[in-house]
Amino acid sequence: MSARPAPLWLTAGVVPLVNVAVAFLAAGLVIALIGENPLEALQIMLRGALGSQYGLGYTLYYTTSFIFTGLAVAVAFHAGHFNIGGEGQALMGGLGAALVALSLPFLPWPILLPLCVLGAALAGAAWVLIPAYLQAYRGSHIVITTIMFNFLAATLLVYLLVGPMKMAGSMAPETAKFVPGATLPLMNQMAAWFGLTLTRTPLNLSFVFAILAAITVWVLIWRTRLGYAIRTVGANPDAAVYAGISPARITVIALLISGGLAGLMATNEILGVQGRLINEFTAGAGFVGIAVALMGRGHPFGIVLAALLFGVLYQGGAELAFDKPKITREMIIVIQGFVILFAGALEMMFADRIAALYQRFAGQPVSA
Repeated sequence: MSARPAPLWLTAGVVPLVNVAVAFLAAGLVIALIGENPLEALQIMLRGALGSQYGLGYTLYYTTSFIFTGLAVAVAFHAGHFNIGGEGQALMGGLGAALVALSLPFLPWPILLPLCVLGAALAGAAWVLIPAYLQAYRGSHIVITTIMFNFLAATLLVYLLVGPMKMAGSMAPETAKFVPGATLPLMNQMAAWFGLTLTRTPLNLSFVFAILAAITVWVLIWRTRLGYAIRTVGANPDAAVYAGISPARITVIALLISGGLAGLMATNEILGVQGRLINEFTAGAGFVGIAVALMGRGHPFGIVLAALLFGVLYQGGAELAFDKPKITREMIIVIQGFVILFAGALEMMFADRIAALYQRFAGQPVSA
């Protein structure tokens, strides 16, 4: 009997869960070596991330940024490209949103706010246009060009924030405050509209945008002709040409969508929390998106779950470092590194063994 592929729930559900469990076991060993109780540390982390409205709000706030950047990486993955320029594209998304907010403060909020969100997406897409063109038509590797454009974006933003866009009278590298109509409402404010009371956290309407973006990407990649073309180019460019699909054209389109999604990450921080453009607001979310996309296997549902895991690590890690001074922020980064290592670089380490166990109990040959 020929082997059949392992079911999706096994490869996309059980295998990642096992990988994450092994990552936490390895992190627990490190915590034990410094003299702390791993189970107590895990309890503190989970309680800090999920055990209160305050902690959950911060966890979902971090999750929002990671959903956007994870989706950005995933769309490029499906086209066969590795866009690691999410940091720069998100920075330019913040710039795009700020330019709209500061240039059109007289517009009513039903017009101004959507324009700010659109400005973030278009600026992120525009920042990846040159790398996309060079990849598609000149053969320049997307990894190299997007790395370079990360540095260019950071440098350009610093120049603007200490120069032309700097708020008058301020010593900090930041713009003037946006008008209220250019900012997203916080979740506790939205809850108050319906008579509910929530603890104030940075969680804002962009979380809803992130979930909608995940649904949209799922529809795009698996339910549209463009999505089929993107997956075909990513799987086999020669077959795509034979089918009448232009790999160069699809490469540019996919990377523009990727850049737009990364640019939308700015809505969470710039429009949802800061209400002004500040320097380095991405705080590494563009790079975390790579791990999120890998853990989520490029599927929007998996990306949402992986983003939530990293949100728990960020918020729970902060609480853990506060309660257990011996477990420093650097130690939290080590834990995140274990998760990336086992769920990313070594994601198939246990896949064959799990598939063999499934085969034994199911009585059918399975290929992992």
